[in-house]
Amino acid sequence: MSAERPLVGVLALQGDVREHAAALESGGARVLPVRRPEELARVDGLVVPGGESTTMSRLLEVFELLDPLRERLAAGMPAYGSCAGMILLAERVLDGRADQRQLGGLDVVVRRNAFGRQVDSFEAELDFAGVDGGPVKAVFIRAPWVESVAEGVDVLATVPDTPGAGDAAGRIVAVRQGRVLATAFHPELTGDPRVHRRFVDLVREAA
Repeated sequence: MSAERPLVGVLALQGDVREHAAALESGGARVLPVRRPEELARVDGLVVPGGESTTMSRLLEVFELLDPLRERLAAGMPAYGSCAGMILLAERVLDGRADQRQLGGLDVVVRRNAFGRQVDSFEAELDFAGVDGGPVKAVFIRAPWVESVAEGVDVLATVPDTPGAGDAAGRIVAVRQGRVLATAFHPELTGDPRVHRRFVDLVREAA
């Protein structure tokens, strides 16, 4: 591993892989698309992108990545999940499918498609703990939210209590537990690399 430019993988089975790669490179990392166990073995950290969480769960098994990825997470590999990535990293999911498999890494309960019943897609400005430079623009696309967190999980961002927020006001949308970071939204779609830069810093710290 290069301490200055760690090698960060982006799980490349589905989702916005190219956008995450660009944000990681802006954040100071080298990037490797990960589709095979031997690629996973090379990286210093991994991004699990958005997409459709049940499809991604099946693809992890098809590509024989599910168990190797669980093992690397258990061994302390840094990981960042956005939207569907947050769902896959959670220990428990509400409104998921019975055959959906979880990666673990975050001791949280996540509600799948939580915002979908009200608003399919929207944007918000969020105060994000640990990210300097003012609010983070968050793009939500049929996003989950975190229903509850266990002890040891840090809440990094919640939906602001604004007149238009409705039932979403105060809901948890970004968390961290040790070396695992997750957001319900898509910072890779905004051109702002600060969340990815914070993850790259976590990868460096893990080294």
